[in-house]
Amino acid sequence: MLEELDTAQRRLLAASAHHLNPVVIIGKGGLTEAVMSEINHALTKHELIKIKAAGDDRAKRLILLEQICQSLSCTSITSIGKILVVYRRKPEVQSDNPLVAVKRKSVNRKKRISLRQSPLTSASKRKNK
Repeated sequence: MLEELDTAQRRLLAASAHHLNPVVIIGKGGLTEAVMSEINHALTKHELIKIKAAGDDRAKRLILLEQICQSLSCTSITSIGKILVVYRRKPEVQSDNPLVAVKRKSVNRKKRISLRQSPLTSASKRKNK
């Protein structure tokens, strides 16, 4: 099922994809099962990906984009030159184990706490001088 996105959402996703590099390159062989598998894996892992399509025929690239979107249930965000950007929301993780659903604490949390305390220690160092 293709997800319908409004213009604002598409713009936001296109802007988010700007800094990304293509993760899949479609060569002369076209859309093989291996290429489709890699695109599916990349979408599952990253949600938003860039695909580079070889060839100079714009119509063929648009047909490739339609085939990808139909077979993998993803949404086309933009197509600029030989770069195709597609999006598919990550599937919700459903598990009987409650520990899987709990987010892991960030490693940087300790650093943030120490950074909050550092102005106090630097102020006390200034008093001692």
